[in-house]
Amino acid sequence: METSQSTIGIVGAGIGGLAAAIALRRAGHEVVVFEQAKQFARVGADINLTPNAVRALDGLGAGEAARVTAARPSHRISRSYDTGEETSRLEMAETAEQKYGAPQLTIHRADLLAALAEMFPADRVALGKRASAIAADAEGVSLAFEDGSSARVGALVGADGIHSAVRRAMFGAESPRFTGIVAYRAVVPAERVASLPNLGAFTKWWGPNPQSQIVTFPLNRGKDIFIFATTPQDSWQLESWTAPGSVDELREQYVAYHPEARALLEACDTVLKTALYERDPMPAWAAGRMALLGDAAHPMLPFMAQGAGMAIEDAVVLARHLEGVAMRDIAGALQRYERARIERTSQIQLGSRGNNWLREGGNADWVYGYDAWAVPLAAAA
Repeated sequence: METSQSTIGIVGAGIGGLAAAIALRRAGHEVVVFEQAKQFARVGADINLTPNAVRALDGLGAGEAARVTAARPSHRISRSYDTGEETSRLEMAETAEQKYGAPQLTIHRADLLAALAEMFPADRVALGKRASAIAADAEGVSLAFEDGSSARVGALVGADGIHSAVRRAMFGAESPRFTGIVAYRAVVPAERVASLPNLGAFTKWWGPNPQSQIVTFPLNRGKDIFIFATTPQDSWQLESWTAPGSVDELREQYVAYHPEARALLEACDTVLKTALYERDPMPAWAAGRMALLGDAAHPMLPFMAQGAGMAIEDAVVLARHLEGVAMRDIAGALQRYERARIERTSQIQLGSRGNNWLREGGNADWVYGYDAWAVPLAAAA
């Protein structure tokens, strides 16, 4: 694929990478995306896009397509794991749209990726490109790939996840930390659990410790219910989108939970299981002509449902800082992007780790009310 010193390269064609590609192209830059997978496949989890993320998607022009298959939860509900007592209830759907300018959407990751991919030229995505070496100098960035090919770009954005090769090239090798928590994921037809209340809501059952919870929300315009459950467990450390788990084990982990929560688990036929990993907030994401976004910069636990949202926000704010910027000045613009984003994402990283947000009510405006298209840009240092 043809690249040049005027090209911005993005490593990773996930949600953050594609969002950045769309936004940067709209900002007037030539963009190419390098993706290690040989083809796009329908893998990954179902995700929760809160209003801040949906508003950012709307500005990219991808929100309408995302709404086609998504569900719109009616409320965000917190309940105690044992008594079932509601400890908070926030209206979402139309109320969120009126208050924040966008609704909450729950959607399969692959459907969101498809909506984003439709907005970026397929011939500017290079598949099967796993980076083996990345080196930057004052004039640009050189990449070597495992298939023997290479590329040269004027600047590089690492959107390649928690195991980021770009992060490693920038700051050295460092392994993510296993949290001691595993997550189970399952989908059941809504008709199978039709007698249960709140199926149209995002419901979080708070467990006896911060690592134990069950989250449920509607999918596929309400036809299915997604179940996401976490629990402490040291014996399983495999991080995987596709590894099967045991339904019996899933049910055993939550025998102390309320009957309504257990009824959801009883409806499961199959379950996937993964270990959860994290990193601490970084003091810096940008260096010279390279910068990070999304999980490459701030991988976080899913307890505030902001991983995808932060990546999309990053993409928008990055492109706004780079609009009208010549390649010779891009290092300074990348530093300003970092300054504009790092406090917010670090706060959400730590809040997700603590897992106490909205447990007993509280104001969601600082998260849901953020508008990546309107927040002030960082000034030059």
